[in-house]
Amino acid sequence: MEGLVIKSTGSWYVVKTPEGSIIRCRVRGKLKITGIKVTNPVSVGDRVQYDPEENGQGIIHSISPKKNYLIRRSARKAAFGHILASNIDLAVVIATISFPRTSLGFIDRFLVAAESFRISSLLVFNKTDMWEDVENEYASELQDIYKRINVDFITMSAKTGENLDLFRDKLLGNISLIAGHSGVGKSTILNFLSPHINQETSEVSTFANKGIHTTTFAEMFEIDENTYVIDTPGIKELGLMDIYDEEISHFFPEMRDLFGKCKFHNCTHTHEPDCAVIEAVENGEIAMSRFESYISMMEGIDSHR
Repeated sequence: MEGLVIKSTGSWYVVKTPEGSIIRCRVRGKLKITGIKVTNPVSVGDRVQYDPEENGQGIIHSISPKKNYLIRRSARKAAFGHILASNIDLAVVIATISFPRTSLGFIDRFLVAAESFRISSLLVFNKTDMWEDVENEYASELQDIYKRINVDFITMSAKTGENLDLFRDKLLGNISLIAGHSGVGKSTILNFLSPHINQETSEVSTFANKGIHTTTFAEMFEIDENTYVIDTPGIKELGLMDIYDEEISHFFPEMRDLFGKCKFHNCTHTHEPDCAVIEAVENGEIAMSRFESYISMMEGIDSHR
């Protein structure tokens, strides 16, 4: 029997059959993915093969090859990764300028992770209802940065409904993963997309200016016949996995455009003389925030070797 994993709780997986029925499954033994160590070889979005049991449950014994996946470094095992979801068409990061503030480093890591698998990205800044002049000006600056590298960028308010219809249109016909820090409004947005989702929501802590986790496990929801969204638990940090330091610049489009123009063929774009990337940063052609994210990623990869 074959089915689609629509929810993962760590030890149990909810699988949807081609006929539309739901079955709870466990994994037989230890499944592995060739070439990478992961804490969860089975993830939401996987096509799996399972054997039904007499009690109405199932045993997963194999996984169909993954088209792609988004992965982050495991918080518990540094040498292992944790797959957020598999077989994705669109990677959506929900961010906020304040209450809580999403760091540009987090956003850029998410975009690099998506770019490494050539997954299209959508950057969404939520809570425009809380913005004043300073926030609007900052949002305009960010839009200029990310539009220049062809990242789809929208602003919206889940509270007032501003641009929510535009957001829904961006998802149509795709399997979309939606990620972000706790408190950015993911659950409220998902509840708008379809009334049957009914995700729990909570307020942001005014003491710490951080969100409170409401989503515990990754889960896929059907919006319509050809549109699905995968909700993920709030991500505090996104440690890159399965990427070598010499590859990172390949996933920055603005750096990729300058390949072959540096003095040294093996330039790391961090300190070398006559580096085209560094010159572009100094000339304002590459945003300083993007360059700082690149340096941070290079240092992070080195620290986990």
